Amino acid sequence: MIQEELRPILEQIRLKALEHGIKNLSLERMNSYEDIPLNVLKKYVSSNEELVEKTLELEREKFMEIFIEFDFEGMNAIDILMIVSKEVSKKFTEVSPSITHQLNELFPEIYHAHFEKRILFISDKIRINLTKGISQGMYRNDLSIELIARLYISRLIDIHNPDFFPPEEFSFKTLFDQMFESFVRSVATPEGLEYFEKQKKSFLF
Repeated sequence: MIQEELRPILEQIRLKALEHGIKNLSLERMNSYEDIPLNVLKKYVSSNEELVEKTLELEREKFMEIFIEFDFEGMNAIDILMIVSKEVSKKFTEVSPSITHQLNELFPEIYHAHFEKRILFISDKIRINLTKGISQGMYRNDLSIELIARLYISRLIDIHNPDFFPPEEFSFKTLFDQMFESFVRSVATPEGLEYFEKQKKSFLF
């Protein structure tokens, strides 16, 4: 859990990395920014590796907060997916992995540990959503929850791969939104698909 005092500082650092590149994810670079309180930062961070770890941990926490902020208990499974997708779009700079794929070459072990944790969390939420959707009649009852969850994760891994989808050609938001809609259409019953089409008109992405 990121310390409250450190959170706003990491948010600033992440914005700088998004704007100027990952070279800003270093303690050396922080010396050139007057708006970064180094005395506070260095209380919690003592190396570039630790700075990268903390920044990625904040990204995961921001994503998890979507599920804490909304009470999904008893909600329609399709509505849950739409809310999560909308929140990912709204909080794009906070939860987007647009800087993390660049870290793979510089900090491969840190990157892969982060990626595994992110994937495990999402995989668990997809299984829960599939189970809920099937019980509600929104998703087909002939689905293999484990297979569909793994296919979803496989697609998620693919859209993180800059060799498949160069970020200068495909934004993560565009890829994520397309993957989300394809997922719903592949698992929904006719009733669920009708509901999805109706709800799309009231959800502004």
